Amino acid sequence: MIMEANDKNEHIGLAGANVYWLNTEVGTVTGIDGNFLLSYMPEYKKLVISYVGFKTDTLNILDPKKMVHHWLQPTSDLDEITVTSRKQATAKSYLKATNVINVSSEELLKAACCNLSESFETNPSIDVNFADAISGTRQIKMLGLTSPYILIATENIPSIRGASQSYGLSFIPGTWIESIQITKGTGSAINGYESIAGQINAELVKPSTDDKLFVNLYGASSERLELNTHINTKVNDKWHTGVYIHGNTHNKKHDVNDDGFLDMPLFNQINLMNRWQYTDTQKGFVSFINLKFLNDEKQTGELDFYPDTDRLTKRFWGSEIDTKRYEISTKFGYVNPEIPWQSLGVQTAFSSHKQASYFGLNIYDIKHNSLYTNAIYNSIISDSRHKIKTGISYTYDHYDEFVNTIDYERTENAVGAFFEYSYDNLELLNLTAGIRIDHHNLLGTFVTPRLHVRYSPWGKSAFRASFGRGKRSANIFTENQQLFSTSRQINILNSGGKIYGLDPEIAWNYGFSYLQGFRLFGRQADITLDYYKTDFKNQVVVDWENPQEINFYNLSGKSFANSFQLELNYSPFKGVDVRTAYKFYDVKTDYNSGRLERPLTPKHRLFANIGYKTNQEEGQLGRWKIDVTFNWLSDQRYASTTSNPIPYQLQERTPTVTTLNAQITKVFSPKFEVYLGGENVTNVRQPNPILGANDPFGANFDSTFVYGPIFGSMYYAGLRYRIK
Repeated sequence: MIMEANDKNEHIGLAGANVYWLNTEVGTVTGIDGNFLLSYMPEYKKLVISYVGFKTDTLNILDPKKMVHHWLQPTSDLDEITVTSRKQATAKSYLKATNVINVSSEELLKAACCNLSESFETNPSIDVNFADAISGTRQIKMLGLTSPYILIATENIPSIRGASQSYGLSFIPGTWIESIQITKGTGSAINGYESIAGQINAELVKPSTDDKLFVNLYGASSERLELNTHINTKVNDKWHTGVYIHGNTHNKKHDVNDDGFLDMPLFNQINLMNRWQYTDTQKGFVSFINLKFLNDEKQTGELDFYPDTDRLTKRFWGSEIDTKRYEISTKFGYVNPEIPWQSLGVQTAFSSHKQASYFGLNIYDIKHNSLYTNAIYNSIISDSRHKIKTGISYTYDHYDEFVNTIDYERTENAVGAFFEYSYDNLELLNLTAGIRIDHHNLLGTFVTPRLHVRYSPWGKSAFRASFGRGKRSANIFTENQQLFSTSRQINILNSGGKIYGLDPEIAWNYGFSYLQGFRLFGRQADITLDYYKTDFKNQVVVDWENPQEINFYNLSGKSFANSFQLELNYSPFKGVDVRTAYKFYDVKTDYNSGRLERPLTPKHRLFANIGYKTNQEEGQLGRWKIDVTFNWLSDQRYASTTSNPIPYQLQERTPTVTTLNAQITKVFSPKFEVYLGGENVTNVRQPNPILGANDPFGANFDSTFVYGPIFGSMYYAGLRYRIK
């Protein structure tokens, strides 16, 4: 570890220091905490450490097995120059082979971010929309594909999958999230074979670094209330623990568009987590234990619906969705103190998810028990430029689904092994090549390759290319729960497959991106262009083209999603950050009725976010933060309604949609701040989002034709209080 002394004469890790063996080309750069890994040969005797503004030191290394701890002394023969830089709330790496976007907790504070599904409003790479006009569920898309094609993990453990696919993003409170990593493309082979469009990983706050006490109180004009409380304690030198409590409630009925249906559901949620952290730096051990419990209750439907008297009757149309979820997960890591480039990590997670629900006269219950384990070994070959990761994984999933009168039950288990090689020449080239082989009791034995390459021919540049294969079993009911809020007949066109009579989904993803940093009028800027293509070899087609039916069947022909994004980030003035983006989607599928554009997927999107912070002068505690986010969506194709009676037919395409969100925050001190914001402040609303709302038990009732906001403007306020 390389360290420097701070103002309090405490030695802290120094990031970015150069460390290399004298008279060789073997070297590295220290990480954010000052740590480094460097290969050793018997002829290496002298270790050189340098950093601008500090004296260059040369150390005699007599025992390579001992860890090196050294602090650099600042130079005293130079005039003092202070260089300040603001850390970007959303950052892209110029050095990694994968196309990763790092979203910090500061970025999450630009909006209320009550849960993970609401954490992407200020990020142009993720699209957020409502799945239907009934449940209030937010659905995310990346590269033109919905969340089932994205591997969503919590601390690199797959978490939003199976039964939690529809509502699971709302089960992770925003204040629990320390950072988010968004990976475009297939991602790493280490995390599994299911990723197709990308990966999203949410890192949770750590008991050892989180505030001793944190309180966040939120209230909205819709009468939605939320409370988050974190209590963290240092048990001893090695153990820290934290208790995290999240509660939200909404019990006010709203019907702004006068269609007789609630514009947003009534709900109550309690979400608890107890987190333990063990750290022994001398012996190289770190471990986490998480215990979680969730109880989530939703009610929606007609204004006059009351569950006690109207449940599963034709008196009034209504719905209840009750979910209980238990989770326990552990992470264990060991870094060899004598050989620091060798490490071992073991992850284990078990969850039990139970959802009891009905939608009008449709009943849908699901029980899902899941077990996941993963063991990873890290080392190097020859020197630190050549890194390897290898290991094994095991997953077990038991599903028991009750759909109206039919019980669907199955067990899936898979064991796999993976190997990943990385070559790191930070100045010029990075390469990460991974492969895994899995044996699945229903999907068979298959191989999943992944490749990511970065090339930097000149300064502040990064050309990236990637390709990879993904395979998954489609959970057709839990991933498409909006179908139950319609009068459509459910048809599965059985082809002899092993999951609902259907075959697994298989797709290849290819991508290219270019990142360039530059100075514009003396200020920092960067531009990103990326293009990704997802090509399905088989897909479970969800066919909405007959308004009286929903049909599930295997792809016969082609299905693809092409995504192009141009993004420009610029800081025109001190304290001002501007992020703009344009996206183009070409997403089409061969349905039984022919090749069609994917319904409710805009071809064009414009995005802009402007953030401003007042300068915090020395000795001053308070500051202001202002953020404004603009979105414009082009028209979108409706699924066909031509066979409906004329009063229940829709036009072929939707209108365009423009929304504007804003938030202002007053930071009074490091302990206390308040915020005030508005979502959809221009009060854009989709008129009549529910087809056949006047006859909810009739043949033309459908709540899935949603392309824009339903409720209109919503304003909120909150406060954050913390004790360090």
